[in-house]
Amino acid sequence: MAEPRIAPGGLRQVGPLAWLVSRGAAAVEGTTPPNLFLTLGRRRKLFRGWLHFAARLMPAGGLPRREGEMVILRVAHLRECAYEFQHHTRLARRAGLSSADVERVVAGPVDGWTGRDRAILTAVDSLHHHRDLDDDTWAALRAHLTEPECVELLMLAGHYDMLATVITTLRIQPDDRRPRPPLIRALLQRLPR
Repeated sequence: MAEPRIAPGGLRQVGPLAWLVSRGAAAVEGTTPPNLFLTLGRRRKLFRGWLHFAARLMPAGGLPRREGEMVILRVAHLRECAYEFQHHTRLARRAGLSSADVERVVAGPVDGWTGRDRAILTAVDSLHHHRDLDDDTWAALRAHLTEPECVELLMLAGHYDMLATVITTLRIQPDDRRPRPPLIRALLQRLPR
């Protein structure tokens, strides 16, 4: 694997916000501090704005979390972005997608999906391949999603496509797995699934 073009920063390079957020994410995810945060954090004001924007899409977006993770996984697969795919596979599992569902997301909008899921995956594929939705794809999407949900889906897919570009270009390395602290494990076990 290629070396990162910009090394993840420490506290001095990224500032307290990125440093603390990366430590919190690491504890929750059971990984080392996310290299993505510690790389983007080198541009502190941009990181702060991006973090707010990204959080409004996921996890605080209006689409069901399961569908949001399907969008992100499909984008990551189509963009061949292992970092994004690996990270969101873990999140997708917590959002209710099984290992078989994740495999089906990779296969794309084939048989076995609900009409809504197929419309979402077809839209993501069209955005990736054509940077647009033709009228039939739009009509299928609108048959299942409200106008605000369509706006959010387009923003979510575009955002993760942009992130895949940044991750790939900067050669950001995957985060290593590590055990969660006992307190975090206990708290996560109490959360509804």
